[in-house]
Amino acid sequence: MIIEIGHYALVLALATALILSIVPVIGARRHDRAMMDVATIGSLAMFSLVAFAFGVLTYAHVVSDFSVENVWENSHSLVPLIYKYSGVWGNHEGSMMLWLLILTLFSALVAVFGRNLPETLKANVLAVQAWISVAFTLFILLTSNPFLRLD
Repeated sequence: MIIEIGHYALVLALATALILSIVPVIGARRHDRAMMDVATIGSLAMFSLVAFAFGVLTYAHVVSDFSVENVWENSHSLVPLIYKYSGVWGNHEGSMMLWLLILTLFSALVAVFGRNLPETLKANVLAVQAWISVAFTLFILLTSNPFLRLD
């Protein structure tokens, strides 16, 4: 059940990224502060969702949940714990998740520490990072899903 929740968190991150890629740009054009503030809140929410999904994938590797195809292909129950951790991003699907996690981390850092940036610039920067996140998340969900289950 936890694997499905992690998958759902990744889908919610996609929805958040879609909203984040549109609303702040419109707000920057209209000089609407409320719409531009969506960038800050959305970036933090997107990072939280992707971090949770990555944590679920890590959990699946650590407990050797072999009902997950990614774990079955890239882990073993007898390997030391450090190799189980590194097995999370040591494959294509996990490394794409790690790239997405790093991208959303930097978006969240811009959202938190970008107070000295002009509001329109910050909104546009976070929206562009969200466009890239949409592309990464779509790629992960459609072609390289790390949460696929085995029968």
